[in-house]
Amino acid sequence: MAEPGITLVDAAELKELMKKKFMAAGLPEAPAEETAKHLTYADACGIHSHGTVRVAYYAERIAKGGVNLAPNITFEKTGAASGIVHGDNGMGQYVCNEGLDYAIDLGKESGVAAVGVEKTGHSGMLSYYVKRAAENGLVAIAMCQSDPMVVPYGGSENYFGTNPIAFAAPTDLEKPVVFDMATTVQAWGKILDARSKGKAIPDTWAVDQNGDPTTDPNEVAGLLPIAGPKGYGLMMMVDVIAGSLLGLPFGKHVSSMYEDLTQKRNLGQFYILLDPARFTDPAAFKHRVGEMVAELHAIKPASGFKSVRLPGEGSQIRYQKAMEDGIEVATEIYDYLRSDTVHLDMYDGKGAFA
Repeated sequence: MAEPGITLVDAAELKELMKKKFMAAGLPEAPAEETAKHLTYADACGIHSHGTVRVAYYAERIAKGGVNLAPNITFEKTGAASGIVHGDNGMGQYVCNEGLDYAIDLGKESGVAAVGVEKTGHSGMLSYYVKRAAENGLVAIAMCQSDPMVVPYGGSENYFGTNPIAFAAPTDLEKPVVFDMATTVQAWGKILDARSKGKAIPDTWAVDQNGDPTTDPNEVAGLLPIAGPKGYGLMMMVDVIAGSLLGLPFGKHVSSMYEDLTQKRNLGQFYILLDPARFTDPAAFKHRVGEMVAELHAIKPASGFKSVRLPGEGSQIRYQKAMEDGIEVATEIYDYLRSDTVHLDMYDGKGAFA
């Protein structure tokens, strides 16, 4: 049974409601379909920070001109195994999914693909992309920029974004190995999710405007990197590869997701794909990864744990359950999705639902 304030929604219904909302805001059917599909996946995985909580924001940005409704998405092959997808500031999930198609084709053709996507919008969960690459038989790494909302290790002012990294590999099991993480303790979307549900956050996630730890999601001024200097180093690496390498703004110069919804984002995303067949026997590779999964599952769990899971496995378990039982959606968001309101026009400058 769902928690108070939470409604269980069938996946097909949820996708259709979001698609209609995006189209009502002005987005054509193809990008509206892909974006709704992506957000449904996120909520089904239990990553509500990248699901329906984003719909009102996306709809408002679409309606206000912050998304190119008819982007000219092109692929420029720059080498035997490299290329750039020019996204023309279309809807992020749509542009990056189209860009992944080019990367997959190049990866199968060349054995290795290093493909950047330049001038795109917010692209959602990176696991969505690497999972699809793994389902096509490829090992995949993806990373992307985000706007400055993280205090660097030892600093008190925001500079880098949450700059996530994702990885996936095919197996001889039913599902690929999929791992997706922000380089912060938590993604900004987790703050939005806590706000929408009126919940406190752990004091290890973020700081207030004075640089002090806070448990109030409404007081968050900056996020914290994972593992101090290590997370700081990873987010710097992502910013260089997915930003500067593509000739895009870097660090504090990356456009804000929440300040001016009339402006295009000019963000970068990067894919590195590997064809196992160019390095080893592909069937043997999948079997070895499958054996790794089995051996990890067989490890005796520590006190307080029921079992050992792979990184990212919890999301896959939640996804399967949600597709069978229904997806958890905040009731106020579900009511909004069913309403005639296109966007809330109640934007608070920090991305909260209301």
